[in-house]
Amino acid sequence: MGVAEYWLHRVDASKWQFLCHAADRGDLVLHGSGNPGITEFVPRRPPDLTEFGSRHAVFAAADGIWPMFYAILDRDIGEFSMCTGCVPDDGQARYHFSLTAATLARRPWRDGMVYLLPAATFEREDSSAQAASPVPVRPVAKLAVRPTDFPFLHQVHGHHDDELRARAAADPGGFPWHR
Repeated sequence: MGVAEYWLHRVDASKWQFLCHAADRGDLVLHGSGNPGITEFVPRRPPDLTEFGSRHAVFAAADGIWPMFYAILDRDIGEFSMCTGCVPDDGQARYHFSLTAATLARRPWRDGMVYLLPAATFEREDSSAQAASPVPVRPVAKLAVRPTDFPFLHQVHGHHDDELRARAAADPGGFPWHR
């Protein structure tokens, strides 16, 4: 039994509560993936509309719930866009999860893994829980998650890609653009 499973068993907590507790410590950030065998994360440049999110880096979150979405999202189902965020709002996290409407209708969920990474090399974005490291990072632990572990599964929105891009271009600071 790993540390995460032991803690969950002893405290009788949900996986999202454990991950939030881990992120709140401050010395860890979390990364969600469908790949259960990652031993080292290497920097890459993702397609992102924001300056911070489009840099060459390893990306993670200083939050326990946001990475769960990435862990359970099956990105191999075809081309689609997503608009996600975890924004601090009066000491609370405000979440937004949106996928191309046609993709959401196909229920693109899978089992995944949330990796716990040391936060030492990560820089945090001022306006969200997103964090980026310019250097490779090795996980210190990982926790398997299922779609049923994600507390906002039934609150994921569907959007139309052209409309989302137009709103983002017209108002770059108007996240989440899906209203």
